Amino acid sequence: MESETSSCIVLLALATSLLIFQIASAGDPDILTDFVMPLEVPSVDASYFTFSGLRGLVGAPPPEKFKVTKAGMTEFPALNGQSVSYAILQYPASSVNPVHTHPRSAELLFLMSGTLEVGFIDTTNKIYTQTLQTGDVFVFPKGLVHYQYNADAENCAWGISAFGSANAGTVSIPNSVFNTSIPDNTLAKSFKTDIITIQKIKAGLA
Repeated sequence: MESETSSCIVLLALATSLLIFQIASAGDPDILTDFVMPLEVPSVDASYFTFSGLRGLVGAPPPEKFKVTKAGMTEFPALNGQSVSYAILQYPASSVNPVHTHPRSAELLFLMSGTLEVGFIDTTNKIYTQTLQTGDVFVFPKGLVHYQYNADAENCAWGISAFGSANAGTVSIPNSVFNTSIPDNTLAKSFKTDIITIQKIKAGLA
């Protein structure tokens, strides 16, 4: 009886440690230093921790179509190991940020101006939608399919998105589905349509 109890405790401890490991490894890896130095640079100063790539957006006219300007690890190497990044989102009138996911982070969107229709779909296929007003904050849970749409036909909107990863990743659903080598007949059967319709969708995305 005592040995059975010990075995159960060992199994429970093992299962718990595996669960903790999986949770810990789901985000960016921890670093053991204050920051990550680039290998090719022997020392850094404060300019290494400063990103000026968003200056061009200040006072600039809105773009003609939806535009995202990132401040992630690729653009700002000092973010390596820090588990944070930014994106500036600009939505001209009647523009959309198409359905997509971020596999490595949730997205926290702060709407700086305008209004925005937003939504995400959970793993039970339930949709959560909201109309955001200037000053609202909305969270898109990690890995879930979501979108943003500026329904205003006259005014632009723009927002700031924060991510809990230096490289949150973006998987565009339309591009991932229709701009890959998945055969047209497979897509037609998946979407319960015909090959001609699939080819028209692909042509529209080109």
